[in-house]
Amino acid sequence: MVLDTGSDVSWIQCLPCANCYEQSDAVFDPSASSSYTPLSCESPRCRDLGYGYACVNSTISSSSATTGSGGGGDGAEGSCLYESWYGDNSFSIGDFATETVGFSREAEFSGLSIGCGHDNEGLFYGSAGILGLGAGSLSFVSQVSARSLSYCLVDRDSIAASTLRIGSRHGGRAEITAPLIRNGTAIPYYYVELTGISVGGKMLDAPPSTFAVNVSNWGGGVILDTGTVVTRLFGKVYAALRDAFRAGTAALPAAEAWSIFDTCYNLTGLESVEVPTVAFHFPRGQELQLPAKNYLIPVDDAGTHCLAFAPSSVPANIIGSVQHQGIRVSIDLVRSRVGFTRRMC
Repeated sequence: MVLDTGSDVSWIQCLPCANCYEQSDAVFDPSASSSYTPLSCESPRCRDLGYGYACVNSTISSSSATTGSGGGGDGAEGSCLYESWYGDNSFSIGDFATETVGFSREAEFSGLSIGCGHDNEGLFYGSAGILGLGAGSLSFVSQVSARSLSYCLVDRDSIAASTLRIGSRHGGRAEITAPLIRNGTAIPYYYVELTGISVGGKMLDAPPSTFAVNVSNWGGGVILDTGTVVTRLFGKVYAALRDAFRAGTAALPAAEAWSIFDTCYNLTGLESVEVPTVAFHFPRGQELQLPAKNYLIPVDDAGTHCLAFAPSSVPANIIGSVQHQGIRVSIDLVRSRVGFTRRMC
């Protein structure tokens, strides 16, 4: 499953499939599970979906289901249907149910609310679904009443496994700590207090207010989101970072833009290159310098590498998974702190 700190609902692909993408393992068959129980539209967990639920007169199948109330429902009897949509237009739609979820014989949790997706489409890369680790009430973290969350995503070319720890604090002191900013359970995001970004050791012309959460409408801020691939920044901040990086790489051969990336280079035949440092800055003068391979990444087999940042399409800055690589991120939900430790995967 894809680990996603930017969403709440956990879901897996389920039979029968109205529209399922190809996954590595067998698709889950809820009819073979004695602990699988569909939720009704009147259940509190269904209502917790908010605008992401609808009522149906029967569980969804490969044939179309009749939708009753949506966008909050009207309390009509029926099965609960969830709808999860993501920023890249990926989605999952299906039955919302309770099930026993196990990671090992020593770690089984009964009665967890999960989505049983019959209509799923997007860039899920063979996974069985999404493990929602966000800050809202329906996330796996909240449902098991975890006090902390810690993960380390290994480098994309590593043969080692990434690690996820839920429930107990990560041993050892984090190199860098910053305040975790929360909005109760209304928004499923973890905001971290960021004070600035530097390129080549020079701070970008962006005041701290650029990265602050607007408490009146909960726009702005900096979100930790493993479900977003590359870091997204407000337009002016991104432009400043891009221009500073281009100035420091003027000697490198440029390449055409690629997908969402507008700053690319042709590094064919080059064993190594020198690029400006990129660092995130946190309160009390703390600096997290990123490894170069966390921001200049290969995008094809022809030697094209691109700056792995992009403008934000939403009213927030987002630190994505590429920038998380090789860095253990610890989220202390009790003390409201985020910790960053390099070389701890």
